[in-house]
Amino acid sequence: MNTPTRIAAFALGLVVVFGGAVGVGAAVGPVGPADSSAPAHGAAGQTGGGHGDGGHSAPAAVPATPGGLQTTQDGYTLSLADAVAPAGPAVPVAFEVLGPDGHAVTGYETDHDVDLHLVAVRRDLSGYQHVHPELGADGVWRTELALDPGSWRLFADFTPEADGANRILGTDLAVAGSYEPRPLPAPAAVAEVDGYTVVLSGELSPGQESELALSVSRDGVPVPDLQPYLGAYGHLVALRAGDLAYLHVHPAESRDGTAAAPGPHVRFVTTAPSVGTYRLFLDFKHGDVVRTAAFTVPVEASEEHGS
Repeated sequence: MNTPTRIAAFALGLVVVFGGAVGVGAAVGPVGPADSSAPAHGAAGQTGGGHGDGGHSAPAAVPATPGGLQTTQDGYTLSLADAVAPAGPAVPVAFEVLGPDGHAVTGYETDHDVDLHLVAVRRDLSGYQHVHPELGADGVWRTELALDPGSWRLFADFTPEADGANRILGTDLAVAGSYEPRPLPAPAAVAEVDGYTVVLSGELSPGQESELALSVSRDGVPVPDLQPYLGAYGHLVALRAGDLAYLHVHPAESRDGTAAAPGPHVRFVTTAPSVGTYRLFLDFKHGDVVRTAAFTVPVEASEEHGS
């Protein structure tokens, strides 16, 4: 039995437990800073990544190369003011997006209420943040991140006004201090965060478009009143362990073509570009707080395509 089949079988039992919340799996637990009083942050990218809200049009074809693997693409470059940073709960980070002319880009198209999304992930995938920096008149983006020692990957998701093409660029940030890598959490069917239970259902197969559904409940009761955050009821970031390739994730249309309901289910469409292990981060808002549920998902070759 291949991995998608095993996960789907396990999820079938979870449907009974959560009273209709479809489930299938991946690993567990909140990541990044646990202080819910900190500014809330949403998730995900478009071309080569994914920003998701329900009820949008069908996605374009997935690019051959996942996003975030390049610091420079199409003449655009993600340039950090300093590639080394201290550890701390609120470390200032500044960067520019340089255009083909070598100057800082100052004109951006708005995507999900902001002009640029910044995702910071520790390379062992034990830390995750999604923030929305402020752009200065000098073309420099500035924000603060909670950083543990180690190597971090920063992803900038943006669309320049100059050509209207969405891009996700990535670069590394070294955070000083004693570093102990943490193992990736084992795959599981349920994620728990701040008293909420999130169940992931669906299958990921290499090279094939897949639909994923995430169901949110609290104290065993489905949550039907998720709050919009950045124009969405949920945001999903998917990263491939190892090189941190940023997957293309799109909102899935409701089955009857109407606008997405505010829970308890949030659906996305994505394609895993290869076999491997992937880490998924779902941001959802309820009770005026944005929370992150994280999942580890192994992807194996399907039996019909061989190993």
